[in-house]
Amino acid sequence: MLMNASAICKHCNINISPTPHAQTLWCHGCGRIITVCRYQETWKQGKVVFETKFYKHSLRQRFSEDNCQKSLITSTVKHMHSETISSWEAPRGKRALLCGVVYSKQKYRLKGTFNDVNNMRHMLVEHFKFPSSSIHILTEGGPYFHPTKRNIQAGLKWLVKDCKAGDSLVFYFSGHGLRQPDFDNDELDGFDETICPLDFKTAGVILDNEINDTIVRPLKPGVRLHAIVDSCHSGTILDLSYVYNLKDKTWMNNHPPSNAYKGTSGGQAICFSACEDDQLAEDTSAFSGKQMSGAMTYTFIKAILENPDITYEGIMISMRTAIRQARATGCLLKRLFRRNILQATGVHVNYEALECL
Repeated sequence: MLMNASAICKHCNINISPTPHAQTLWCHGCGRIITVCRYQETWKQGKVVFETKFYKHSLRQRFSEDNCQKSLITSTVKHMHSETISSWEAPRGKRALLCGVVYSKQKYRLKGTFNDVNNMRHMLVEHFKFPSSSIHILTEGGPYFHPTKRNIQAGLKWLVKDCKAGDSLVFYFSGHGLRQPDFDNDELDGFDETICPLDFKTAGVILDNEINDTIVRPLKPGVRLHAIVDSCHSGTILDLSYVYNLKDKTWMNNHPPSNAYKGTSGGQAICFSACEDDQLAEDTSAFSGKQMSGAMTYTFIKAILENPDITYEGIMISMRTAIRQARATGCLLKRLFRRNILQATGVHVNYEALECL
């Protein structure tokens, strides 16, 4: 019976519930995208085992593995060559761009960013009901575009393309961040904050000014953007007008000394950052056992899943509590962020629930 069909991800051995007409499956265990070689008899027999590495999938059935794998690899290569980020459809309603940079084979490699983007995607799909087709991931490995500077820039433009009232947008970045001297007099601390693409050593970083111009300024009335940035020096990475002080429960003015306009075109932008502009963030396995993840990302997701009606301020309190508990139990959170940051274009979002995401 088709109702009883199941699949097992060979990478993590998690059971998946496929549908007979699905072309791809998403493993909620390891986050890998699995292309399905469809045969009606396969579903009747009830169980399929997929190999996820390099699109070489094996069907432990009585069908020919070689023919199946050859057709899968050929169709996948053709698809990847024909698709470009500029060709992505910009759906109405909900859409998200998730970037996780591993920096493979580099001394500054990060181990948790691939897990971060998949955990974030899972939360958006399962908890906030984002359509899978409206979420795009940039990361190394698998069927994804790499998070190069050009690709991230193109992805940011896609995120806000033709946005209209009622749209809910999410930008997520997990990777390295740097700061550099500000020459435009638009930073209170004299430094611009940046995110580091995969190829930042050759192509350069992406400045907070550019991020603001690309995804904050175009926001029209009725459009809401949530940004979650898990990187070093990310406190004011969107250059928003106000920063929330959790200790004093007050909003601090973050308008630039140059009086340059950094706001939206009538929409709303909210940004959660891992740390202040002069602080560092890091991967850790303190919260999730053996699996590496960004501490900010893990505690952010945990706060939301444990309390569906949580407010923005409640998320910050929950994250702070989780960090303190981890330290109290002796977990070594080396160079971990000391205070997560909430930025916004308005001064009331700390009391709102996330159900509007």
